Amino acid sequence: MKKIKAKTVLKDKFWIIEEKGERLGTLSANDETFLYNSNAGTRVFSDLNKLKKHFDFEIEFSSIDIKEPEPTKEVYGFPTSCTPYNELYDVRRKLPLFTKSTKSKSLYCAGYYVIKFDKGWVKSFCPKLITVERYKTNGPFKTDLEMRQELSRVNSK
Repeated sequence: MKKIKAKTVLKDKFWIIEEKGERLGTLSANDETFLYNSNAGTRVFSDLNKLKKHFDFEIEFSSIDIKEPEPTKEVYGFPTSCTPYNELYDVRRKLPLFTKSTKSKSLYCAGYYVIKFDKGWVKSFCPKLITVERYKTNGPFKTDLEMRQELSRVNSK
C-alpha cells in the first residue's frame, strides 16, 4: 500500500494531498463527509476508511508551517530600519517621518538618501530629520539601487 501525505491547512477541516512532493488534490471534511477534489473530479466519502480503501493508500497527516507575517517596516511606501511608530508625512518637504519608539521625540526620515557633508556626498538609510534639515540632501528613494544611481549622478558633477 502506497503512502501519501495530507498537509493540514485548517485543523480537522482541510488538507492538501501530496505524493512525493507532487500535489494530487485536496481533502475537506465536515461533520458527516469527506470531500476529495482533484483534476479527475470530486468524490464524496462517508468516512476516512472508505476514502483509503477506494484509492488504496495510507494517509500520513502532517501540518504546514505557516509563518506569521512580520510587521511592515515602512512608512508611506518607504523602507525603515526598524518598526516605525508615530508615522507622519511632512507635505511641505515631502518626507515620510517616524520615531523608533512610542515615546521618542527624535524623528527619522524613512527611505534612502544621499547627503552632502563637507567631504562630499554620502549614502544614508533612515537619517535623522535634523540631519536632513542641516545638510543638502536628495531623496527619499524607495530602493538602494535608486539611491546609488543618484549618488553616482551627484558625484559625477
